[in-house]
Amino acid sequence: MIDVKHLAENPELYRASQRAREADESLVDQIIAADADRRAALQTFENLRAEQKVLSKKIGPAKGEEKQALLDQAKELAANVKAAEADADAKNQLVEDLNNVFPNLIVEGIPSGGEENFEVLKTVGELPEFDFEPRDHLELGEMLGAIDMERGAKVSGSRFYFLQGVGAQLEMALTQMGMAQAVEAGFTPIITPTLVRPETMNGTGFNVEHDDEIYRIEKDDLYLVGTSEVALAGYYADEILDLSDGPVRFAGYSTCYRREAGSAGKDTRGIIRVHQFNKLEMFIYTTPEEAEAEHERLLAWEEEMLAKIEVPYRVIDTAAGDLGPSAARKFDCEAWVPTQDAYRELTSTSNCTTFQARRHNVRQRMFNDDGAKAGTRIAATLNGTLATTRWLVAILENHQNKDGSVNVPTALQPYMGGKTVLEPIA
Repeated sequence: MIDVKHLAENPELYRASQRAREADESLVDQIIAADADRRAALQTFENLRAEQKVLSKKIGPAKGEEKQALLDQAKELAANVKAAEADADAKNQLVEDLNNVFPNLIVEGIPSGGEENFEVLKTVGELPEFDFEPRDHLELGEMLGAIDMERGAKVSGSRFYFLQGVGAQLEMALTQMGMAQAVEAGFTPIITPTLVRPETMNGTGFNVEHDDEIYRIEKDDLYLVGTSEVALAGYYADEILDLSDGPVRFAGYSTCYRREAGSAGKDTRGIIRVHQFNKLEMFIYTTPEEAEAEHERLLAWEEEMLAKIEVPYRVIDTAAGDLGPSAARKFDCEAWVPTQDAYRELTSTSNCTTFQARRHNVRQRMFNDDGAKAGTRIAATLNGTLATTRWLVAILENHQNKDGSVNVPTALQPYMGGKTVLEPIA
């Protein structure tokens, strides 16, 4: 949710943001007009209410015909007040409806355009060279007894799988290594609910009415999350935070669910694009002034994890048209996948500025120089991936050997019981 007052004072800034997103910039003028109508309707209602209060004071001491006339006037005025209130409510709802579909104001200077218009900020690591034909992650996973897609499909349908043996160990090792890093950096570990109420999903920036990626439990009106970001964004809803000692940082672990409704025919092999996966997600509450600096820190923590799994990767600045509605800016880290001859996303980190916090009414306590309380204002939120199931793809493919064995990255070995090599079981 954007700040309507700020939009009305800076309409061209928001029009430019919409153009960069390749979104409807006429929404800016619609919101401005709707807000003006809302304020006018509210003023009319308040004027009539004030008139009603004055009239009610006159009725008590009045007598006879004068009193009857005042009562008749009060009856007519009450009907007008009720109609004015309904009109103000309707116009306020229109502003809310428009605001709910208006995306976050982007950070100025990020790339404009769609998915293909990203900017590569850096490339890290040398691409592996094999003296044999490399196997893809699924073939390797099957040889290692780590991934079973066939039985996953038998039990649950397409895009489901079993991780077993060293596959299960490898994912848990990644999670433990990521959590250890997060705790060292001052994050609080947290395991989040994976079912949330519609207001929590909407408050995070997802549209439960029109987002085909979301699984809904209709009988209970609950939604399966695609990231622990959703639950964490709602954690402090309608609360006031004291951020005077610095940001509040959570490392949230959860299973995640995505319908992948728009990915028919894409990445059908293996575990790159699946309906269920596990993820360790960083989530931060901070001040609006610190949000961009925290965004850079989140990216640095993601790169620290990528260095530990020893895979080549690149960092991209995502184009405005490829941002979700909550993000003002997003960095993706994409790891090299040898058999696809391409970089594929492993992490993303988004600066959501005050967008989610405003929707959830998460405020920050303000203090004067002498330490006295000085009111509240909306906080800022950010998120970033620290480890997820998809990382297995990059590890298996980049560290494979000719015989189908896979070398375990050095930093992961303590979390794998000291294993240095994963050996085929066939």
